[in-house]
Amino acid sequence: MRRAGGVLAAGLTVAATVLPAAADPLESFGTGMKYGLPLAAAVCAADQGRFEDFAVRGALQAGLVLALKHFYGDAPIGRRPSGEGRGFPSGHAAAAAFGAADLAGKCFDDQPWAGAAAYGAAGLAAYSRVHAGEHTPKQVWTGALIGFSFGAASFGIGKDGADFSVGLKF
Repeated sequence: MRRAGGVLAAGLTVAATVLPAAADPLESFGTGMKYGLPLAAAVCAADQGRFEDFAVRGALQAGLVLALKHFYGDAPIGRRPSGEGRGFPSGHAAAAAFGAADLAGKCFDDQPWAGAAAYGAAGLAAYSRVHAGEHTPKQVWTGALIGFSFGAASFGIGKDGADFSVGLKF
């Protein structure tokens, strides 16, 4: 991937500018990665000429998360630790995992350390939601699995055939 380090740095820089100054650092990091990882992946996808595939997968991932939040609403699995509803699955974990999986599998395929860093950042973003008391571990794991699945996939829009790549080739 050309400019792999620059793509990740650009996404992280933009994410840092949208964070509130007084928030818990881990929670701020998680919120930043919710936006920063998918943004970095979008820049990479556009650079590689696969933005349409990326956008379709991203929209489907977000739509599935929102549909599940609506469907489970106030059901026991949907209740947040605070007692509020619409917590299943974690949208932060899904978005961060989506961005990380796309970056690792398609942008950093020749740089396993960068893919590992993206997955690590997504893992911290997911953990931050449990740490903040916004989600249960089950809600976070489900969100991360949804995001990872759509991020690692490729529907083949604009190229020959679909595939699934998680990156981290050592």
